[in-house]
Order: sequence, then C-alpha cells, then structure tokens
Amino acid sequence: MNEISLDEASLRILDELQKDAQLSNAELAERVGLSASPCWRRVAELKQSGVLRASVSLVDPLKLGLAVNVFVHVSLRHQDKQSLEVFTRAIAQRPEVMECYLMSGEADFMLRVVIEDLIKYQNLLLECLTQIPSVASIRSSFALSQVKYTTALPTGHLRRR
Repeated sequence: MNEISLDEASLRILDELQKDAQLSNAELAERVGLSASPCWRRVAELKQSGVLRASVSLVDPLKLGLAVNVFVHVSLRHQDKQSLEVFTRAIAQRPEVMECYLMSGEADFMLRVVIEDLIKYQNLLLECLTQIPSVASIRSSFALSQVKYTTALPTGHLRRR
C-alpha cells in the first residue's frame, strides 16, 4: 500500500473538502483553523501527492431520469488473463456502468449500473453483457431504495495512530 502520513490539519482539510469541494480557500482555512497561506499550501501538497485526485460535482440521477440502480454479478467461463481483459475493455466503454469490481467469491465481477428503466437495462443486458464471449452467467439485483450514499472516505482510522 502507498499510504501517506497526514497530520490533524490535513485530515480536517480532507474532511471539509469531501463535504464541499467548492469551498474557497478562505472558507476552508476558517473551517479547519488555519490561515489562508498554509491552508493553500497543504491543499496543493495533497493534490501533488495524489491524495486529492479530482474535484467533481455530484448530480442527482433522478433529475436526469436515471431511476434504476442495478447491481450486476457476472461470472466468466474462464478466469484467465485474456477473458478478464476482454470483459473489462467491454465494460469500460459503457457510461451506464458506474462501478465495476473484480471480485472474490461466487461472481467474478460486480457492476453498479445506473439507467433509465428496465427496458434500457434489458437492452444493455442483451446487446452488451451477453455478447461478451467469456460471460457464463449474469445475476441482477435491483435497488429498491438508497439507504445510504456517500463519496466521503473515512479518515478516523488515521487519527488513532
């Protein structure tokens, strides 16, 4: 693991930026208890070290008509390097696939798909997933409601050292 050592002030900066990445440097500095220059320097260091990768805006999927959240478990016929690469290349091209993980356990991959409706999901299933040569089985689970969603990573474990 490529873990970096962060002090309390840097952890406070991370916590605040994970809540709102659009804070001005002055607002951020005030919230974390630093003056503006040291705060700006720390943020620059966090970016340069790769701890802060990007700033994005979170979009409400329902406002875009994306009402269906599907967790898709995919098993491959063979778990060889070529089959894994063919699958990951095909999935990387699909914008409705929000996340894709290589898994241990029963399925080889787990995908999170956000899509308009069941007909569109059926099209994705028939026109994409079932057309990938190494796919052996597909199991879909539909989310009924979102109980918790966050993009903020926990930082508490870094404070207990």
